Amino acid sequence: MAVRWLASALVALLVAATAGCGDDAQAPSIAVGSAPDPDATVIAHLYAAALRYYGSPAHVEAEPDPLTSLDAGDVRVVPGFTGQLLDRFMPDATARSPAQVYRDLLSALPEGIAAGDYTMSAEDKPALLVTEATTDAWGGRDVTAAVHHCDELRVGHVVDEPGPAALGTCEIPASREFPDSATMFAAVQAGQINAGWTTTAATGIPPELLTLSDKTSLIRAENLVPLYRRNTLNERQVLALNEIAGVLDTAALAQMRADVADGQDPGHVADAFLAEHPLGV
Repeated sequence: MAVRWLASALVALLVAATAGCGDDAQAPSIAVGSAPDPDATVIAHLYAAALRYYGSPAHVEAEPDPLTSLDAGDVRVVPGFTGQLLDRFMPDATARSPAQVYRDLLSALPEGIAAGDYTMSAEDKPALLVTEATTDAWGGRDVTAAVHHCDELRVGHVVDEPGPAALGTCEIPASREFPDSATMFAAVQAGQINAGWTTTAATGIPPELLTLSDKTSLIRAENLVPLYRRNTLNERQVLALNEIAGVLDTAALAQMRADVADGQDPGHVADAFLAEHPLGV
């Protein structure tokens, strides 16, 4: 009798588990909002793929302003970068380090919006690009070296992508604008400028150039984080979003962007990444 009861109980548990998965699979697809540009789109597909990885239907919707769509309930998830989001919700915030920026972001989020875990190993924050000769002349490969040579800075940036106006106590002189990254890279190499603004997950940087580190957080952190509407996701779905933080790093983010720039489908790139870096392991 005990054996028969145990077998019946196991069958009941299996049926219940199967029914739960079936309900999830039949639920409406979770809309992940994304700005209509390739870099944002591949990130949105990554979070949508994570939701599907755990059995929840999910898709990406391009939106002119994904955060407005999240607030309105038109989408349920919107990935973004912590520093940019903090600037949106608390423009006067002064936090710069990853933990401080994330903590201030949590306190600044609108009612009804929550944040998942941020990617401690994946960032895309502004960075100064220089030649090795410049680092030799400055005596260091950190942005503090640039601060110590503030009066010598001749900085450039790509149109519509300016860098910070200051580095600690260093007020950066007016930055020269370039039409595209390749032109700016060439200007740095030719010595027309001695530093160019890029980002830590940028692609296509010539191997002859290097980005200065930022060990003292002079530049505001930009770590990836998923925002979602409260009370619209179950625990497993929130877990799926959070587990991206455990598998993604800056190099992988840059590689996915490069793959999309080479013409690969963003959804396929995201799926391939999770196939190589399974969640929950």
